[in-house]
Amino acid sequence: MVSAGRDALRARAALLGAALLFSTGGAAIKSVALDAWSVAGLRSGVAALLLGLAWPLAWRPGPSVVVAVPYAATLVLFVAATKRTTAAEAIFLQSTAPLYVLLLAPVWLGERVRRQDVLALALMGAGLAVLLTAQAPPQRTAPDPVGGKVLGLASGLAWALTLLGLRAAARRGAAEPLGPVVWGNALAFLACVPVAWPLPPLRAVDLGVLLYLGAVQIGLAYLLLLRGLRGVPAPQAALLLLAEPALNPVWAGWVHGEWPPPLAWVGGGLVLTGAAAQVIFAKQST
Repeated sequence: MVSAGRDALRARAALLGAALLFSTGGAAIKSVALDAWSVAGLRSGVAALLLGLAWPLAWRPGPSVVVAVPYAATLVLFVAATKRTTAAEAIFLQSTAPLYVLLLAPVWLGERVRRQDVLALALMGAGLAVLLTAQAPPQRTAPDPVGGKVLGLASGLAWALTLLGLRAAARRGAAEPLGPVVWGNALAFLACVPVAWPLPPLRAVDLGVLLYLGAVQIGLAYLLLLRGLRGVPAPQAALLLLAEPALNPVWAGWVHGEWPPPLAWVGGGLVLTGAAAQVIFAKQST
């Protein structure tokens, strides 16, 4: 009993560690003095290399590899959104993915929307509307808020397609959890580097942050995520991982003095509340 309790505690700690590392992405991306193509490509290149070395089986082709395409799009779009608008709006808009999942699952997976899902849909829809109406003047770390919001919306949709694809692959018996992550990062690297080339001179701080983004913020975070998922039920894991979008704006505020408008916090709160409600309702129905 004591051993089982310790294992469960370690699994939760691993998930919270993963969420903490994921949440540093916004502040770190804004610390690199390169354009979005360069940051996204180099970050994913480092992640693909290190994860592929740590988990060689991930390179094996399988049904879930096709999910690498929307996942690669998610990676690139999130970096582009973060470079243009506040880290808060970028992550909150990406966090609307469960809204699209609930809307698309009946068509894609044949899953019905339950009555209790309607509340989650309403909360996330209201949060999305508030986020889109929140206005903030351009600032040094968020020079194009409108363009960033569009990219953030696209990032949320791409992440929803990733989640739907993973669910469909799981139904077909695809068992390699890191396959889409490794292949997706490799695709993002291959797509971005030709556009970003030739790369401008890299400052030491840029190189250090890029290595951190690829090796730690993606690489180590996913290894912790897999470790945690082995010992924590999926609904509980999903709730713990909501720490990522909650903390992301905080790091950006502390590091860069970037704070979004009040309405963005309201919209983000509604989105995260809706996502949490959807997870809780799903747990209660099982």
